[in-house]
Amino acid sequence: MADVNTMEKKLAEYKCDTNEAISLKLVRFPEDVDDDSTTFHPEYSHQVFGDDEVAFGYKGLQIQLFYAAGNLSTLFKVKYTSKVTETYDCVEADDVEGKIREIIPAGFTCNTDDFISLLEKEANFKPFGTLLHTYTVHSEEAGELTYQIHKAEVTCPGFREYHERLQTFLMWFIETASFIDADDDRWDFFLVFEKYNKDGETLYATVGYMTVYNYYVYPDKTRPRVSQMLILPPFQGEGHGAQLLEAVHRFYCSLPKVQDITAEDPSENYVKLRDYVLVKLCQGLPSFAVDKLHLGFSADMIKEAQDKLKINKKHARRVYEILRLRATDMSDEDKAREYRLEVKKRLFGPYRKNQRELAKMRKCLRPEELVSHMSQMDTQTQHEELEKSYQDVVEDYRRIIERLASQA
Repeated sequence: MADVNTMEKKLAEYKCDTNEAISLKLVRFPEDVDDDSTTFHPEYSHQVFGDDEVAFGYKGLQIQLFYAAGNLSTLFKVKYTSKVTETYDCVEADDVEGKIREIIPAGFTCNTDDFISLLEKEANFKPFGTLLHTYTVHSEEAGELTYQIHKAEVTCPGFREYHERLQTFLMWFIETASFIDADDDRWDFFLVFEKYNKDGETLYATVGYMTVYNYYVYPDKTRPRVSQMLILPPFQGEGHGAQLLEAVHRFYCSLPKVQDITAEDPSENYVKLRDYVLVKLCQGLPSFAVDKLHLGFSADMIKEAQDKLKINKKHARRVYEILRLRATDMSDEDKAREYRLEVKKRLFGPYRKNQRELAKMRKCLRPEELVSHMSQMDTQTQHEELEKSYQDVVEDYRRIIERLASQA
């Protein structure tokens, strides 16, 4: 038994955290290759290496996935200080290289010198598709930086191969990511690029992207649904997500056949970002004027948000609640209570549904089954959950209001 435990401890030394072992990099200059400050790591690696996010069989494991900043030409290398098979004959190491090869497209190099020579071709790389929007971001280090948002088609020369390289980042930064079938012509692609200078030439670096699928709505409309959205880690926290989402929203608003714009299984962060962008777009609409907000959520708001900005009723309701909070003096008890009841009325919807379900259950469940379900729908618990939901919502709304104020 002691020998087994000793062996387990020794083998445990050959386990590596794959989120730490994988090094990602967007390379602009040859010196970036050896500059650790330009390296970033995955948030997730379970889709490639299993739920434990561990690779077995190596000490000092390093998996390098370095990308040319513009066209994402790829350097892929696996390094380690020792391998379990060098010491133990009867134990196999994980096929780390094989697992990575399953998700990165062909055409990568494993030679650093070859990769550096590919950087010279970056000057030939130009953004795909049609320019939708240009904006600037102030950087203390670099001054004013210019960014562009483009809408691309899969038919653009070179785009299909570029997209195959780009979408590999999804595996590391979106928990339930999957690759899409880019051959379906109902996909739209939106890309963000940074313009930068290198040796007097203007080059473009990939910042992030969004994919949108156009669903058919009877009889003659479409409903664009955001599927994937990713701003690459070196550019996060600089406002690019909001710029991209707003540009995409404005693009679809210009198309008469669009019914409204939705998202597929949106994350909490995406919902917060969408709230911010939609409030920014709606705050100038007459139906959302300050003097209208205290009258409640109106049919005029629903219609104007739908007609002018392709925003559905559910999203328009959240916009109304945020703008009303901004316009409400919460230190006034009566006004604060009025606002609280207005929001809780919406939040109570799921609990009302539970009560209706309970009424149906009374007719068809045995007593012991009914008690089990009733305990899940305890009234006191419902009130506590409702209050917590309200506080969480208001906290999120306040952050959006603060962000709007900082951008004013």
